[in-house]
Parts: sequence; structure tokens; C-alpha cells
Amino acid sequence: MPDAPARPAAAGTPAPPRSNAVVAVLALAGIVVSLMQTLVIPIVPELPKLLDAPASDTAWAVTATLLAAAVATPVVGRLGDMVGKRRMLLTSIVLLISGSVVCALADSLIPMITGRALQGLSAAVVPLGISILRDTVSAEKLAGSTAVMSASLGVGGALGLPTAAFIADNWDWHILFWTSAALGVVAFVLVLLVVPESENRVGGRFDLVGSLGLSAGLVSLLLAVSKGGDWGWTSATTLGLGAAAVLILLAWGRWELRAKQPLVDLRTTAKRQVLFTNLASIALGFSMFAMSLVLPQLLQLPERTGYGLGRSMLTVGLVLAPQGLVMMVMSAVSAGITKAKGSKVTLMIGSLIVATGYGLNIVLMSEVWHLVLVSCVIGAGVGFTYGALPALIMGAVDPSQTGSANSLNTLMRSLGTSFASAVAGVILAQMTTEYGGFALPAENGFKVVMALGAGAALAAFLLAGFIPKRGAAVMVAAAPEEAQEAMPVKA
Repeated sequence: MPDAPARPAAAGTPAPPRSNAVVAVLALAGIVVSLMQTLVIPIVPELPKLLDAPASDTAWAVTATLLAAAVATPVVGRLGDMVGKRRMLLTSIVLLISGSVVCALADSLIPMITGRALQGLSAAVVPLGISILRDTVSAEKLAGSTAVMSASLGVGGALGLPTAAFIADNWDWHILFWTSAALGVVAFVLVLLVVPESENRVGGRFDLVGSLGLSAGLVSLLLAVSKGGDWGWTSATTLGLGAAAVLILLAWGRWELRAKQPLVDLRTTAKRQVLFTNLASIALGFSMFAMSLVLPQLLQLPERTGYGLGRSMLTVGLVLAPQGLVMMVMSAVSAGITKAKGSKVTLMIGSLIVATGYGLNIVLMSEVWHLVLVSCVIGAGVGFTYGALPALIMGAVDPSQTGSANSLNTLMRSLGTSFASAVAGVILAQMTTEYGGFALPAENGFKVVMALGAGAALAAFLLAGFIPKRGAAVMVAAAPEEAQEAMPVKA
């Protein structure tokens, strides 16, 4: 297929007929990638037996994906801006397929970790897809298309858990990864046939030093955060990695400020709209993890604890599945609010809805329908925020920087999730109750984590308040090529 796309239509001009197909295909690719993140959850407790390895080692099947995604997202985003977003999108899907096949053939630890790392390298699909939308969809439809693409993350995650649990309960676990590989092939073919290449490229030389520095800093930071609970928060390894992360990232920042073609344009990142959007993303990433940690445990803990519901992993997936559908429905509502009031207002509303959901969870946690309601309320809020965040980023950066800027924003959410995992792990490890000779997380521990989730969502609401109102509305008022001219330099 030729790499020349149709020019984006001006505001008020109907989008090209194929733009709906482009949105659908990109959303499907996002769903496939997000499925990968939940695919392994049902078999995590069984991995030591399946791979004949200690639990401390099989945990790397999850950690490797986290680290690979953190490293790949900003690097692939920048390469998309340089050599073509569609090209890097296809490359990312190939990595997903390759990782899935490696895992499907694995019967030991090393191949499994290798395959999961390759799957993690595909994490940039969603930010790349959003960036492609800016280049190919008319300004009139951009808000709605972006919201749908962003919601694909939640839809894939929500639908992936019950599907994976059902497959793991009824067939050989390798089928999970063959299914992932097959879906990846479908996504690759559809992207190849339907999605055009963007004409917005910056070319130039890739910042190899900057990519290595950022990768080293992120790996050190995420290892310290994700494994600190196992190694000990005051252990020499954890503290050493934390100190190394600070020093490496400081040196990396200095390099980026001096580089002629940096991996991340820190001056653009320091713009008020971009800065506060990224800070709000960290807070939202922190908030969203609380639900994925608390609800499954409440559903699976024994009923005799007095607060557990004693349900299976399949039930957990079915309880959480409606959340993804709510996110998709709310993405259309959020797009309407964005067109009328701007992305800033949408982000603030979504943050308040997420906080409300956690507040409900503190008082409603004793019945299955309580948790369905809570997950749907939080999912509605996430649907609002996921659509607003990329719109805010694209409203503040040049079209030639959308790939790297959206990827960095996605990374900020991932960092928030990692921090939440560490904090929640400490809380639940300290607030325990005795059951059958084992220490289980206490009910009050879950309530504290939910309160922190609500607090993080409120922090995102407050941070969003500092985003300039005029800049937040640019993307829904002007076509991509016009946005740079309309963009305010200062709030």
C-alpha cells in the first residue's frame, strides 16, 4: 500500500469515508495490545509449576513486560515521528506476534520471560495510533476518534481477563498465547491494508545516547519500585537502584537539553499544558491501579474472612468485563463534552467520577453487584480521562512531535501505576488478618488503598485545574495544521 495518506480535512469538512475504518482498525490494534497485559494474570499462580521454577523467578514474566514497555514506549514514539508512525505501528505488532509465539512454544522460564519482554515492546501501539489519528482524521471527528482509541486500552483489559480465565480453565495454557498471536496477525493485516502512513515526519538523526540513558534510568527506577517489596525497601539493591535512577535521569535530562535532536524535547514537556497533563496522568495511573488490585482480591478471598466473596478468577473477569464496555460508551460522551467545553473540563469531570467510584467502594464492598457497580463507575471516569489526556497533549505540541509526546504521556501513566503497586503492596502487607495460619490483607487495608485511589483522582482533578483553558480547546477548534498557529505560547 502506498505511504501517502489523504490530507486531514479542515474543521467543518466531512472526514474521508475511510476515516471510520482507520479508527476501527487502530482501536482493534489497541484492544489486541491491551489483551496482552491481562493474558497472563489467570496463570500467574500456576507459573512455578508450569515452568518448573521458583515463584520469585516466574514473577519476571510480569516484570519483564513492564520494563520492556517502559523502555519501548518513548523510543518507538520518537522513531514514529522520524521514520513514520504506521511503520513503527506495524513493527510493534510484529513484536507482539513474535513474543506471543515464543510464549506459546515455551515450557521453561527463559523463553517465557523473553516472549513476555517482546510482548511488552509492543506497548507503543496505542500512543502511535492516537498520533496517526491526528494526521488522518478531520478536526471535527478527532475528539471522538481519540476517545475511542484511548478506550481500547480498557476494553481489551476488561474483556481479556474473563477470556483468559476461561481458556486457562478449559484448555492448555499455551492456547492463551496462540490466541494472542492470531489476533496480532489479524491486526497487522488490517493496519497494512487500511491505515495510511503520515506525511508528518521530522527525519534527522536518532538520539541513541538519549534513548540508552532514558532506558537505563527507567529500568533502574522501575526495578527498585516493582521489586523493592521482595528485596526489602532498605536493602542495598533497592537503594542502589533508586540512587542510580536519580543520577542517570539527571544526566539524561542535561544531555537532552543540549542535544540538537533530543529523544524527548524537555522544553516542550515543560510547557504548562503538557507538564500538568503529564502530572495528572501520573496521579490517574496511581488511582486506576487501586481498582485492579483491590476488586480481584475482594472477590477471591474466602467468605469466612467476613469481607471476601470466595469467587473464582473467571467470576472476577466477568465482574470487571462491563467496565470496558462502559469505557467505550463513555468515550462518545466525553468527546461531546470535549467539543463543547474543551479537554480540560472532560479530564476534571472524569477525575471526579473516578474519585466517586472509590468512595462508593469504601462503603459498598460486601456483594458482587457492589463491585460491578463500583467498577462501572470507575470505568466511566476512566473513559473520560483516557480520551482527554491525548487531546490535551496534541493540543500543545507540533504535529511532528505527537508520537513522542503521546508516548511520554503513556509512560507517565505507567509510572503512576508502578508507584501505586509499590505503595499498595506495603499497605496490604502491613495491615493483615490471620486466616487458617496465613496472613491475609485486612478489610481496613483495602479501604485505605481505595481511599488513596480516591485521593490520587482528586489530585488529578486539582492538577488539571492548572491547565490553560484556551490551550485545552485548541485541538477541537482547529485542524492539525492550524493548531500550531492557534496554540498559545503562554497561559
